[in-house]
Amino acid sequence: MDHDTRAAAPVRPRRLWLRVFLTGLVLWLLTVVVTMLTENPNLIPTLVLLGSFLVPVSFVVWAFGRRHSGEVTAELLFTTFVTGGVLGVLAASLLETYLLHPSPLLFLGVGLIEEAAKLVVLAFLSRHLQHKYARDGLILGASVGFGFAAFESAGYAFTALFTEQGLSLMQLVQTELLRGLLAPVGHGLWTAILGGVLFSASGRRHFAFTGRLVVTYLGVSVLHALWDSMHSIALLLTLVLTGTPYQFQLLERGYEPEPTAAQANLFTVLSWSGLILVALAGIAWLLAVRRTADQEARMVLWRMPIGGARV
Repeated sequence: MDHDTRAAAPVRPRRLWLRVFLTGLVLWLLTVVVTMLTENPNLIPTLVLLGSFLVPVSFVVWAFGRRHSGEVTAELLFTTFVTGGVLGVLAASLLETYLLHPSPLLFLGVGLIEEAAKLVVLAFLSRHLQHKYARDGLILGASVGFGFAAFESAGYAFTALFTEQGLSLMQLVQTELLRGLLAPVGHGLWTAILGGVLFSASGRRHFAFTGRLVVTYLGVSVLHALWDSMHSIALLLTLVLTGTPYQFQLLERGYEPEPTAAQANLFTVLSWSGLILVALAGIAWLLAVRRTADQEARMVLWRMPIGGARV
């Protein structure tokens, strides 16, 4: 009888996330090859979706196996990934369109808006959870962030397809490869940090708006802004360190100077070094939040009621 019971018990797949990733990677590579061979435009949506969702979905599956409570179901995770991602992208797009204008603080504004949109969506979708464990906040925050990243990457990949010379399949593939490699240290990481801090101080019937959450939100927004502006920062540093008088004269006249080989190499080093530093800062922050995941944040400023509960 014991043997039959053990045999009937469901077997949990080991390293399911790895199977998902490898299967998706093979399918994406096959799609790239067939699309290039046939030049069939009907395959482009498949290529865009597979490449944009492969890494985010794999990381969400990996995170799901590390949830703290049974309340974080596959259905909730799917909802936060898809609904959270779409709502976050739509809200950020609307706010950025009407609130942001070209300025030196543009990237900071983008970071503040997008992180706020994802945080609000996360709170809304997880409002019915009876117990808000910080570890679950990390996972659900990552799910919303990766959903945001997946839909955003699909947009960038589709845009990269169109160039001045016509359709460029290679440009699309390069964009998906780059964004796929960087996805784990982008939106998913930042929203996971916010989710862990939000849940760490939240009770059964309330989300707690704490001083720690405000500081975390501002800090994550700064990391987001630095990440987005790293190309401009590296370009500025390259010009400051190696720029010639002739190049500065061209810039003053509104022309773009041709960089030397040394400048191009320095720009690449500075750009990637900056991205690595921002990523390491985010990972270290996430690990710190994880270590203090079960400690309740102090200095509650106000509580947002859920489900008609009285304050």
